[in-house]
Amino acid sequence: HASSKAFLVDASALLFTDIVGYSTRLDMVYRMPFALDAKNSSFSKVRGDEQQTSFGVNMHFAVPRLAAPPLVPPPVPMPTPPQTTPDPRSFFIGVVYSFAALPAKAMAPRRADDRVGHFVTKQVDITEDTSPKGARYLVNRWRLEKKDPQAALSEPVQPIVYWLDKNIPEKYRKAVTAGILEWNLAFERIGFKNAIVAKQQTAQDDFDTLDARHASIRWFSGADVGFAIGPSHVDERSGEILDADIGMSDVFSRGARRFVAEDQHPTSGLTSLPGQKQQHCHFGMEATNEFDFAMGLLEARGEIEMDSPQAEALAQAYVKDVIMHEVGHTLGLRHNFRSSTIYSLQQIANPEFTKKNGLSGSIMDYNPFNIATKGDAQGEYVMSTLGPYDYWAIEYAYKPLDPANEAAELAKIAARSTEPLLAYGTDEDSGGQVLDPDVNVFDLGSDPLAYAKKRFANSRELWDRLQTKQLKTGDSYETLRRSFDYGFSQFSRSIPPVTKFIGGTTFLRDHAGTGRATFTPISASRQRDALNLLANNLFKPESFKLTPELLSRFGVDHFENNRRDISLADKVLALQNAVLDQLMNDATAHRLLDSAEKVADSKKVLSLAEMHDTLSSAIWTELKGGKDISAMRRNLQREHVKRIGNMLVKPNPATPADARSLVRETAVQLQKEIHAALASKGMSKEARAHLAESHSSLGEALKAGLMRTAM
Repeated sequence: HASSKAFLVDASALLFTDIVGYSTRLDMVYRMPFALDAKNSSFSKVRGDEQQTSFGVNMHFAVPRLAAPPLVPPPVPMPTPPQTTPDPRSFFIGVVYSFAALPAKAMAPRRADDRVGHFVTKQVDITEDTSPKGARYLVNRWRLEKKDPQAALSEPVQPIVYWLDKNIPEKYRKAVTAGILEWNLAFERIGFKNAIVAKQQTAQDDFDTLDARHASIRWFSGADVGFAIGPSHVDERSGEILDADIGMSDVFSRGARRFVAEDQHPTSGLTSLPGQKQQHCHFGMEATNEFDFAMGLLEARGEIEMDSPQAEALAQAYVKDVIMHEVGHTLGLRHNFRSSTIYSLQQIANPEFTKKNGLSGSIMDYNPFNIATKGDAQGEYVMSTLGPYDYWAIEYAYKPLDPANEAAELAKIAARSTEPLLAYGTDEDSGGQVLDPDVNVFDLGSDPLAYAKKRFANSRELWDRLQTKQLKTGDSYETLRRSFDYGFSQFSRSIPPVTKFIGGTTFLRDHAGTGRATFTPISASRQRDALNLLANNLFKPESFKLTPELLSRFGVDHFENNRRDISLADKVLALQNAVLDQLMNDATAHRLLDSAEKVADSKKVLSLAEMHDTLSSAIWTELKGGKDISAMRRNLQREHVKRIGNMLVKPNPATPADARSLVRETAVQLQKEIHAALASKGMSKEARAHLAESHSSLGEALKAGLMRTAM
């Protein structure tokens, strides 16, 4: 400008492009080539001050046409085009871009320790060649300094401020605020007073809470969403968290009333935007199912009415729980899925105990609703405060330390990792090649098998109550279907922690000096308990008994054009298949065979042979008594034979030799038992044909194996 000497920059050249990679996300969801249409994109708002410049952009995405449906249905169902926009070919996505300078002076970094769970910033020094690795990891944390460094308890120079967006419903603002401020308990223990502050945005506050300088909590609505997220922006020089914005969907407030007005279950995935530290937290999304089941069972018991003050109080407590979890992420804490094992089921049934200590060791776990089994004492339903691990993790990241002694002091703090109340295991410890049955999502109590039994009992209680439930005249049968689905979801969620015991290993993050082993195979007795639990709850003929009167009354939402009947047999078989895939795969065989090498007495671990024998016995119980075989059981037995045949005819080169030998032995023994059972006269024609086919399939598979060996 001739007078002001200011420069005018055309921001659209940079910002009307797909910087965030949203077209890839749209392609993943809809399998349609949506592309950014810059010509019809626009700026919604521009803000600028000395600290930052922010641009609100309405990004227009479109496809030129919708593809015609295929003449022949594809083998895998394709997703539908967008269903909630006026025209499925076109919609807008709102994005806020902020430009802000990094702090003039980088914050003093703090080295991370793998025994404590923090998000980290990785730096690689390519000039350093004296250590085995050139990488160092810094804790992601906010800059927090005492006003009075000498005071035992001091306010910070600059507190961590969370703004409550003005779109948060007024009735939930108190619960959201409580979830934020609960973390001050941890900061007070290390000398900070009011380290965290919650402020409410008003109509007079002219800023967007997505601006880079306003850590915030936002409420959002949608037709098919139900999750909470907590991304943050970090200064890569030091690990300093500069901004964080928690998003929470309104499904949590509406969840308590889902039996009155049903909303779709969440299906959205999460991904990182460039420059964001995204922890892929699915707690809010997954916890929605927990909430649905809890409300369904409590309503069926008559303990809570959906429109009662008790239901409202539970919804408020649940909002606080979720906010505490997400705020923990924005403070730099990772998930801790081992923390739920530190208390017994008896302890968490005592509300006075949990109000002081929490339901589990950490709010950063995926803690389920604490629903008592019928006749037992009921404790708090959700986490109402922080756990001991949360105090420890905050101490490591934020405790003021003398730079000269910081390394030694941090080592002392981290060395407490062996204390039972500070047990830690995170996302990568909960699955993959190492299966630790103590690191699970949505479990409670020191014994995962005992908790699985509890969940099985609660699911069956809900189903039993549905079979005798009398609907009011005019009520929709769809409520029965929803309640059944909630119970089945809980039942299904109980299975993976149990299967992890088979070939499972306790995996600890210890450093030298603790005297504990890094890998310890689960004892044979515990693995047998898990196998028996699966056999009795998943593979027994009477495991899934529902009356025809109930199954024939599972209604649908006619407005959504959903006419599909429910198939209990298909749902059960999908669950059984998942367990068979887990127990009969190569990885489990390797773990069971290798576990003998990690203990002095190999007899103290479960053998692969015993696992196969127990599985076969549970699946083919009808053979010994010559009993008739139901359709649901025939489905399971066919899948077992199919897997045995595949391992014999099409063996994977990675399959252990002992595993192949044992499967052959299983096939030979099973064929003999089927041959003997065919002589029984108490079977239906369908069961007899099924056994004859299974006998033939096993025979063909064994012959193919012999021919291959001869060649």
